[in-house]
Amino acid sequence: MKKSYYVGNSKLTFDILETISNGDCTLKLSAQAKKRINNCRQYLDKKIENTEIPVYGITTGFGSLCNKNISHHELEQLQKNLIMSHACSTGDEVAPEIVRLMLALKACALSLGYSGAHVNTVQFILNLYNNDVLPVVYDRGSLGASGDLAPLSNLFLPLIGEGEVNFEGIKQKSSAVLKKLGWKPINLQSKEGLALLNGTQFMSAHGVFALLKSFKLSKLADLIGAISLDAFDGRIEPFDEKLQQIRPHQGQIQTAANIRAILEGSELIVRDKQHVQDPYSFRCIPQVHGATKDAINYVAAVVITEINSVTDNPTVFAESDRIISGGNFHGQPLALAFDFLAMALAELGNISERRTAQLILGNRNLPEFLVAKPGLNSGLMIPQYAAASMVSQNKIYAHPASVDSIVSSNGQEDHVSMGANAATKLLKIIDNIERIFAIELINATQALDFRRPQKSSPYVEAFVAQYRNKVKFIDRDKVMYKEIEATLEFLRSGDFE
Repeated sequence: MKKSYYVGNSKLTFDILETISNGDCTLKLSAQAKKRINNCRQYLDKKIENTEIPVYGITTGFGSLCNKNISHHELEQLQKNLIMSHACSTGDEVAPEIVRLMLALKACALSLGYSGAHVNTVQFILNLYNNDVLPVVYDRGSLGASGDLAPLSNLFLPLIGEGEVNFEGIKQKSSAVLKKLGWKPINLQSKEGLALLNGTQFMSAHGVFALLKSFKLSKLADLIGAISLDAFDGRIEPFDEKLQQIRPHQGQIQTAANIRAILEGSELIVRDKQHVQDPYSFRCIPQVHGATKDAINYVAAVVITEINSVTDNPTVFAESDRIISGGNFHGQPLALAFDFLAMALAELGNISERRTAQLILGNRNLPEFLVAKPGLNSGLMIPQYAAASMVSQNKIYAHPASVDSIVSSNGQEDHVSMGANAATKLLKIIDNIERIFAIELINATQALDFRRPQKSSPYVEAFVAQYRNKVKFIDRDKVMYKEIEATLEFLRSGDFE
């Protein structure tokens, strides 16, 4: 039975977000959230009824049309027109895990009671999630300025009976699915359309998804790096606790401790060495992996703040009788953080490929290209090519999106964050890193087997035995892309500590 999460009851955490992303919970609107939403809506209705002063987005047009006043009897049509006209996302479909996060994040933001939505509108969003009716959203079209206007509009087309959804494994018209489920479209009231499509939930959902993967990638970097170190006949001294304490970056300290723990009990790591130093890709694992850990933690803090915030506009402060038009939808905090994370993660791939390259050189009594008969067999020559290609591609993706801006809405929106572009390219980097790690693991375990009968640590030996159930030792040339894909699946599906 699925667990229930009460929206608006407590702050979102990454544990909750992972469950939401996987569709493993039921979302319910808490009593506190309902009260906040109702209080805000009742205030807004009275305000509109009792004032002739134009209020942006509520009784006016949008963007550069903010000076166009809208009559009261047209306010409902204004909100519907807004969602239809702004539904301009295009490109590739957004993954279902991210669409689930988008729905949940918007519902949580609206539940804080500053956006002027109706309870039934928020409940409709939760109904979509709980019934796995996932709106079709595309990954391009947001400037990350007035929120994620285009993709969020696509996300909420089903509320008015428009657009498409993925339901029961089929892409279908929203109107047909609503009819099948016995749901009626929402008649959006003043401000509601703007509350739905203003906000950073497209960027934020991508960032959450990227961070959930980054937490695991950071662990895998240490694990696979430790196997490579042992297989390369590396030295343990660079991971000594004393060395980390005199340069006490937390990520560095944690990484060195992880490597020591992973290799505890290894016969290889403690044997006498003929060499006094290792290449930087081994010796500097604490410094490089550690800096990425610190970056991940920083970005996680930014994202947690963002997803527990109100990011639409204007904002309704019922308790102080104010409606304030501002810029909380601007994605600059996320854009900068995602660009930082992109660079930090790309470095994990960069150093991983260098370890792979060291393992196939034929040094330290390992055969060239890690195959028994090099020449007749090319062995692991070309997987390193593939890793190098992806490392180079990541350098392109790591170019910051946030340094760009472009004018939109006839000059009204004259500085934009490009946070959505920062978010979507971040996923491309992560996909490449998973594959780079897969290639390093193939090489590291292959090299480790050439060290037999000496063994690595009990932890590493158990991990490698599990891996060998999926991918065998390569004793002669074979079709290699299958080995890479099998290793990738092993890493993606496993829960490694």
